[in-house]
Amino acid sequence: QVQLVESGGGLVQAGGSLRLSCAASATFLSINVMGWYRQGPGKERELVARMPSGGRTIYAEYVKGRFTISTDDAKNTMYLQMKNLKPEDTAVYYCNMIVGMRGYWGQGTLVTVSL
Repeated sequence: QVQLVESGGGLVQAGGSLRLSCAASATFLSINVMGWYRQGPGKERELVARMPSGGRTIYAEYVKGRFTISTDDAKNTMYLQMKNLKPEDTAVYYCNMIVGMRGYWGQGTLVTVSL
C-alpha cells in the first residue's frame, strides 16, 4: 500500500506559477511509473505528464513547455512546476504512481487560475 499526499494548490492569476508536491510513503525504487493528472470542472480526468522509471517523460500538448515534472528521491517526493498558467489549467490535480501492477492516487489539490 502506497499513500500519496499532494500539496501546493491554490489561487493564482493567469501568467503566474505554482509548484505542486506529491509525497509518497514508498521509496521511488519500487515505483514503475509516476505522473500527474487533472480534472477540470465538468471534464473527465486527463493526463498532464507521465514519467516511467528509466524512460522519457511525456507531457500533454496543452502543458508542454509550461509544466515540468521533477523528483527528490531522498524525500520520496515528486513535483509539478507549473508556469505561465492559464484559466483553462483550473482543475483538481492528482498525482499517480504505479507499483508493480497497482496504481495509487493522491487526494487531489485544487488549482484555480483567474484572469
